[in-house]
Amino acid sequence: MRKRITQIFPFLTPIRVWQRNFCWNLKMILDSNHYSTYKGDLLLYEICNTKTKMVNENSGHDIIYQKNKIDNLKITSQTMQQIWIRPNEIFSFCYLAKHSHKYGKLKEGLIFVNDKVIAQKGGGICHLSNMLYYLFLMSPLTIIERHGHKEKSFPNPDKDSLDGVDATISSGWLDLKVKNETPYTYQILISFDEEYMYGKILSDHELDVNFEIINDDERYYQKNGKIMESIAVIRVSKEKTTNKVVKQEKLYDEVVEIGYPLSDDIKVEEMNV
Repeated sequence: MRKRITQIFPFLTPIRVWQRNFCWNLKMILDSNHYSTYKGDLLLYEICNTKTKMVNENSGHDIIYQKNKIDNLKITSQTMQQIWIRPNEIFSFCYLAKHSHKYGKLKEGLIFVNDKVIAQKGGGICHLSNMLYYLFLMSPLTIIERHGHKEKSFPNPDKDSLDGVDATISSGWLDLKVKNETPYTYQILISFDEEYMYGKILSDHELDVNFEIINDDERYYQKNGKIMESIAVIRVSKEKTTNKVVKQEKLYDEVVEIGYPLSDDIKVEEMNV
Protein backbone atom coordinates (compact mmCIF):
# COMPACT_ATOMS: atom_id res chain seq x y z
CA MET A 1 0.00 0.00 0.00
CA ARG A 2 1.31 3.41 -0.96
CA LYS A 3 2.26 5.51 2.06
CA ARG A 4 1.13 9.08 2.62
CA ILE A 5 3.82 11.77 2.70
CA THR A 6 3.18 12.33 6.43
CA GLN A 7 3.82 8.64 7.11
CA ILE A 8 7.22 8.96 5.42
CA PHE A 9 8.00 12.32 7.01
CA PRO A 10 6.04 12.51 10.32
CA PHE A 11 7.41 15.98 11.13
CA LEU A 12 5.22 17.35 8.31
CA THR A 13 2.02 16.22 10.06
CA PRO A 14 1.29 19.51 11.93
CA ILE A 15 1.65 21.46 8.67
CA ARG A 16 -0.64 19.05 6.84
CA VAL A 17 -3.23 19.23 9.64
CA TRP A 18 -3.15 23.04 9.56
CA GLN A 19 -3.53 23.03 5.77
CA ARG A 20 -6.50 20.67 5.83
CA ASN A 21 -8.25 22.60 8.60
CA PHE A 22 -7.64 25.93 6.86
CA CYS A 23 -9.06 24.67 3.55
CA TRP A 24 -11.99 22.98 5.29
CA ASN A 25 -12.91 26.10 7.26
CA LEU A 26 -12.55 28.33 4.19
CA LYS A 27 -14.87 26.05 2.21
CA MET A 28 -17.47 26.18 4.99
CA ILE A 29 -17.30 29.98 5.03
CA LEU A 30 -17.58 30.39 1.26
CA ASP A 31 -20.21 27.79 0.41
CA SER A 32 -23.90 28.74 0.27
CA ASN A 33 -25.02 26.44 3.09
CA HIS A 34 -26.50 27.61 6.35
CA TYR A 35 -24.96 25.81 9.33
CA SER A 36 -26.68 25.32 12.67
CA THR A 37 -25.26 27.58 15.38
CA TYR A 38 -28.31 28.83 17.30
CA LYS A 39 -28.97 27.44 20.79
CA GLY A 40 -32.62 27.94 21.63
CA ASP A 41 -35.10 27.07 24.35
CA LEU A 42 -36.18 23.44 24.62
CA LEU A 43 -38.63 22.38 21.93
CA LEU A 44 -41.86 20.68 22.93
CA TYR A 45 -41.88 17.24 21.30
CA GLU A 46 -39.43 14.36 21.77
CA ILE A 47 -38.66 12.53 18.52
CA CYS A 48 -36.22 9.90 19.80
CA ASN A 49 -33.79 9.16 22.61
CA THR A 50 -30.95 6.83 23.51
CA LYS A 51 -28.22 6.24 26.06
CA THR A 52 -24.73 4.78 25.79
CA LYS A 53 -22.28 3.52 28.38
CA MET A 54 -19.19 5.74 28.33
CA VAL A 55 -16.44 3.58 29.84
CA ASN A 56 -15.31 0.59 27.78
CA GLU A 57 -13.55 -1.77 30.17
CA ASN A 58 -12.57 -4.03 27.25
CA SER A 59 -10.34 -1.51 25.49
CA GLY A 60 -7.12 -3.25 26.54
CA HIS A 61 -5.57 0.13 27.40
CA ASP A 62 -5.06 2.08 30.62
CA ILE A 63 -8.45 3.01 32.09
CA ILE A 64 -7.27 6.62 32.44
CA TYR A 65 -7.95 7.11 28.73
CA GLN A 66 -11.57 6.08 29.26
CA LYS A 67 -11.87 8.59 32.11
CA ASN A 68 -10.28 11.26 29.93
CA LYS A 69 -12.76 10.40 27.20
CA ILE A 70 -15.64 11.20 29.53
CA ASP A 71 -14.20 14.66 30.17
CA ASN A 72 -13.72 15.15 26.41
CA LEU A 73 -17.32 14.11 25.75
CA LYS A 74 -18.69 16.52 28.34
CA ILE A 75 -16.62 19.41 26.96
CA THR A 76 -17.39 18.76 23.28
CA SER A 77 -21.08 18.15 23.88
CA GLN A 78 -21.46 21.70 25.17
CA THR A 79 -20.71 23.05 21.68
CA MET A 80 -23.90 21.44 20.36
CA GLN A 81 -26.11 21.22 23.44
CA GLN A 82 -29.59 22.63 22.64
CA ILE A 83 -28.56 23.45 19.08
CA TRP A 84 -31.53 24.05 16.79
CA ILE A 85 -31.44 22.56 13.30
CA ARG A 86 -33.89 24.78 11.45
CA PRO A 87 -35.39 24.15 7.97
CA ASN A 88 -32.69 24.04 5.26
CA GLU A 89 -29.90 24.25 7.84
CA ILE A 90 -27.01 21.78 8.04
CA PHE A 91 -25.69 20.37 11.29
CA SER A 92 -21.92 19.79 11.12
CA PHE A 93 -20.26 18.01 14.02
CA CYS A 94 -16.79 19.39 13.27
CA TYR A 95 -18.08 22.92 12.60
CA LEU A 96 -19.39 23.06 16.18
CA ALA A 97 -16.81 20.86 17.92
CA LYS A 98 -13.93 23.15 16.85
CA HIS A 99 -15.16 25.58 19.52
CA SER A 100 -14.76 23.04 22.35
CA HIS A 101 -11.79 25.00 23.77
CA LYS A 102 -14.31 27.55 25.07
CA TYR A 103 -15.63 24.97 27.52
CA GLY A 104 -12.46 23.32 28.78
CA LYS A 105 -9.17 21.67 27.91
CA LEU A 106 -9.38 18.37 26.04
CA LYS A 107 -7.38 15.45 27.42
CA GLU A 108 -5.62 12.47 25.85
CA GLY A 109 -8.00 9.74 24.74
CA LEU A 110 -7.75 6.79 22.37
CA ILE A 111 -7.99 7.17 18.59
CA PHE A 112 -7.24 4.90 15.64
CA VAL A 113 -4.48 6.22 13.35
CA ASN A 114 -2.44 4.39 10.70
CA ASP A 115 -3.74 0.98 11.82
CA LYS A 116 -2.83 1.65 15.46
CA VAL A 117 -4.71 2.70 18.59
CA ILE A 118 -2.87 5.65 20.11
CA ALA A 119 -3.51 8.31 22.74
CA GLN A 120 -4.14 11.82 21.44
CA LYS A 121 -5.64 15.03 22.77
CA GLY A 122 -9.37 15.01 22.19
CA GLY A 123 -9.49 11.26 21.63
CA GLY A 124 -12.76 9.48 22.25
CA ILE A 125 -15.21 12.12 21.01
CA CYS A 126 -16.29 9.72 18.25
CA HIS A 127 -18.39 8.23 21.04
CA LEU A 128 -20.48 11.40 20.80
CA SER A 129 -20.68 11.40 16.99
CA ASN A 130 -21.67 7.71 17.14
CA MET A 131 -24.58 8.52 19.44
CA LEU A 132 -25.70 11.49 17.37
CA TYR A 133 -25.57 9.45 14.16
CA TYR A 134 -27.85 6.85 15.74
CA LEU A 135 -30.29 9.59 16.80
CA PHE A 136 -30.22 11.13 13.33
CA LEU A 137 -31.12 7.76 11.80
CA MET A 138 -34.20 7.73 14.04
CA SER A 139 -35.32 11.18 12.89
CA PRO A 140 -36.53 12.75 9.61
CA LEU A 141 -33.19 14.56 9.19
CA THR A 142 -31.24 13.71 6.02
CA ILE A 143 -27.70 12.42 6.52
CA ILE A 144 -25.41 14.00 3.92
CA GLU A 145 -21.99 12.95 5.27
CA ARG A 146 -21.01 10.03 7.44
CA HIS A 147 -17.90 7.83 7.63
CA GLY A 148 -17.89 4.48 9.40
CA HIS A 149 -14.86 3.22 11.27
CA LYS A 150 -12.73 0.88 9.16
CA GLU A 151 -11.74 -1.22 12.16
CA LYS A 152 -13.49 -2.14 15.38
CA SER A 153 -10.55 -2.07 17.80
CA PHE A 154 -12.36 -3.50 20.84
CA PRO A 155 -15.82 -4.88 21.73
CA ASN A 156 -18.78 -2.57 22.26
CA PRO A 157 -19.16 -1.28 25.84
CA ASP A 158 -22.89 -2.06 25.70
CA LYS A 159 -23.77 -5.72 25.12
CA ASP A 160 -27.01 -4.82 23.36
CA SER A 161 -25.62 -1.97 21.24
CA LEU A 162 -26.07 -2.03 17.49
CA ASP A 163 -23.26 -2.68 15.04
CA GLY A 164 -22.61 -0.61 11.91
CA VAL A 165 -24.14 2.51 13.48
CA ASP A 166 -21.11 4.69 14.07
CA ALA A 167 -19.57 7.85 12.67
CA THR A 168 -15.88 8.61 12.89
CA ILE A 169 -14.82 12.25 12.68
CA SER A 170 -11.51 14.01 12.01
CA SER A 171 -11.39 17.78 11.70
CA GLY A 172 -10.53 18.80 8.16
CA TRP A 173 -11.00 15.26 6.83
CA LEU A 174 -14.12 13.48 8.06
CA ASP A 175 -17.36 15.02 9.35
CA LEU A 176 -20.86 14.04 10.38
CA LYS A 177 -23.45 16.22 8.68
CA VAL A 178 -27.22 16.18 8.44
CA LYS A 179 -29.56 18.54 6.59
CA ASN A 180 -33.03 19.51 7.69
CA GLU A 181 -35.13 19.17 4.54
CA THR A 182 -38.41 19.37 6.47
CA PRO A 183 -40.48 22.47 7.35
CA TYR A 184 -39.92 21.83 11.07
CA THR A 185 -37.15 22.61 13.56
CA TYR A 186 -35.18 19.94 15.43
CA GLN A 187 -32.94 20.19 18.48
CA ILE A 188 -30.15 18.18 20.11
CA LEU A 189 -30.18 17.52 23.84
CA ILE A 190 -27.28 15.77 25.63
CA SER A 191 -26.88 14.87 29.31
CA PHE A 192 -24.72 12.67 31.54
CA ASP A 193 -24.73 10.68 34.72
CA GLU A 194 -21.89 8.69 36.30
CA GLU A 195 -22.11 5.84 33.79
CA TYR A 196 -24.09 6.89 30.73
CA MET A 197 -24.33 9.61 28.12
CA TYR A 198 -27.90 10.39 27.08
CA GLY A 199 -29.12 11.93 23.84
CA LYS A 200 -32.45 13.21 22.53
CA ILE A 201 -33.81 14.82 19.39
CA LEU A 202 -36.60 17.30 20.08
CA SER A 203 -38.86 19.11 17.60
CA ASP A 204 -41.48 21.82 17.36
CA HIS A 205 -43.73 19.33 15.56
CA GLU A 206 -45.02 15.95 16.75
CA LEU A 207 -44.42 13.06 14.36
CA ASP A 208 -47.03 10.39 13.66
CA VAL A 209 -44.36 7.69 13.29
CA ASN A 210 -41.50 6.30 15.36
CA PHE A 211 -38.26 5.00 13.87
CA GLU A 212 -36.33 1.95 15.02
CA ILE A 213 -32.88 0.80 13.89
CA ILE A 214 -32.12 -2.93 13.85
CA ASN A 215 -29.37 -5.27 12.67
CA ASP A 216 -29.69 -8.31 10.43
CA ASP A 217 -27.57 -10.75 8.40
CA GLU A 218 -24.55 -10.60 10.73
CA ARG A 219 -21.63 -12.73 9.59
CA TYR A 220 -17.88 -12.98 10.07
CA TYR A 221 -15.43 -14.05 7.38
CA GLN A 222 -11.75 -13.95 6.48
CA LYS A 223 -10.33 -11.49 3.97
CA ASN A 224 -6.60 -11.38 3.22
CA GLY A 225 -5.88 -12.97 6.59
CA LYS A 226 -8.09 -10.52 8.49
CA ILE A 227 -11.38 -11.15 10.26
CA MET A 228 -14.21 -9.03 8.85
CA GLU A 229 -17.69 -8.39 10.16
CA SER A 230 -20.57 -7.72 7.76
CA ILE A 231 -23.94 -6.61 9.06
CA ALA A 232 -27.08 -5.03 7.63
CA VAL A 233 -28.47 -1.81 9.13
CA ILE A 234 -32.24 -1.55 8.76
CA ARG A 235 -34.70 1.21 9.65
CA VAL A 236 -38.27 0.37 10.62
CA SER A 237 -41.01 3.03 10.62
CA LYS A 238 -44.01 2.40 12.88
CA GLU A 239 -47.27 4.26 13.47
CA LYS A 240 -47.01 5.99 16.82
CA THR A 241 -50.56 5.17 17.93
CA THR A 242 -50.81 1.53 16.79
CA ASN A 243 -47.13 0.51 16.58
CA LYS A 244 -47.97 -0.92 13.15
CA VAL A 245 -45.03 -1.23 10.76
CA VAL A 246 -45.42 1.30 7.96
CA LYS A 247 -42.09 0.78 6.21
CA GLN A 248 -38.96 -1.29 6.59
CA GLU A 249 -35.89 -0.35 4.58
CA LYS A 250 -32.35 -1.64 4.43
CA LEU A 251 -30.08 1.39 4.72
CA TYR A 252 -26.74 -0.28 3.99
CA ASP A 253 -24.39 -3.18 4.69
CA GLU A 254 -21.54 -2.22 7.00
CA VAL A 255 -18.24 -4.08 6.66
CA VAL A 256 -15.51 -3.56 9.25
CA GLU A 257 -12.29 -5.27 10.26
CA ILE A 258 -12.29 -6.87 13.72
CA GLY A 259 -9.19 -5.89 15.68
CA TYR A 260 -9.72 -8.01 18.79
CA PRO A 261 -10.08 -11.76 19.52
CA LEU A 262 -13.62 -13.03 18.96
CA SER A 263 -15.28 -15.31 21.50
CA ASP A 264 -15.25 -19.02 20.76
CA ASP A 265 -19.01 -19.15 20.10
CA ILE A 266 -18.74 -16.84 17.05
CA LYS A 267 -18.41 -18.70 13.78
CA VAL A 268 -16.00 -17.30 11.20
CA GLU A 269 -16.64 -18.40 7.62
CA GLU A 270 -13.68 -20.20 6.11
CA MET A 271 -13.33 -18.08 3.02
CA ASN A 272 -10.42 -15.94 1.88
CA VAL A 273 -11.66 -13.34 -0.58
